Amino acid sequence: MSAVNDTKFNSVMFLLTGIPGLEDIHLWISIPFCLMYVLSIIGNSVILFIIKTDPSLHEPMYIFLSMLAVTDLALSIVTIPTTLGIYLFNSRRISLDACFAQMFFIHSLSKIESFVLLLMAFDRFIAICNPLRYASILTPPRIAKMGLVAVVRSVALILPLPILLKRFRYCRDNVLSHSYCLHQDIMKEACSDISVNSIYGLFVKVMTDGLDSFLIFLSYVMILKTVLSIASHRECLRALNTCVSHLCAVVLFYISDIGLSLIHRFGNSSTHLLQIILGYIYLLVPPLMNPVVYSVKSKHL
Repeated sequence: MSAVNDTKFNSVMFLLTGIPGLEDIHLWISIPFCLMYVLSIIGNSVILFIIKTDPSLHEPMYIFLSMLAVTDLALSIVTIPTTLGIYLFNSRRISLDACFAQMFFIHSLSKIESFVLLLMAFDRFIAICNPLRYASILTPPRIAKMGLVAVVRSVALILPLPILLKRFRYCRDNVLSHSYCLHQDIMKEACSDISVNSIYGLFVKVMTDGLDSFLIFLSYVMILKTVLSIASHRECLRALNTCVSHLCAVVLFYISDIGLSLIHRFGNSSTHLLQIILGYIYLLVPPLMNPVVYSVKSKHL
């Protein structure tokens, strides 16, 4: 690529989108967004502080919860600048490299969260189905390795996405559907053949969210089978009660994540508002609600 073309490529800008048709009240809309970001950051920070300072919480279930809190905290911080920039300052422009960087962190953190939810399901599976070996299976070094696998898997699968997008030329209006950068949104703006990106994106989705959600489902099938074999009705309910918080977190994450992916792949212009709403649910609601759900259901928190 020539120096002239390279300069032109690097000067490409994307335009982020708030809520179309409500530009006049964007400042008012910023108030609930600010509150959601502040509450999610405070909530997850408090969870981390309590787990760190209370030695009785230094056990596998709460270590996995702290992993989830760190991921949610990072996800909120990554999306704050562009989202609030639109609603507070009408700052819609974002450079190509900044957009790719934000996209990489959003998708990487999302895949890490998916894997952490799988680890939390595994934790509940061992605790209920094989309680005598719980401490020997989920040792601190093994938990640390699981966390490392979550990060390495996510980075290795997501890193090719910005590299593949970098090959394209962007010659359209470059108006994105959200107030942050997502892969499935950016690739539609390329004036090139995006079939490789589309296939690889689907592969990543199946190998992360698809595989993780399937394994979580299998874990709960085994948990339910074990719980139903318990003679005492009270013990049965007590065992299931330990899974409620995790099930809520799973539902919040996967419904919005899978729904957003399906709409981007198979939706049309009439679903634009639904895309925006699901996009905000996908990135704002889990970090906000996870600390609330776990605090309500856990007497220790």
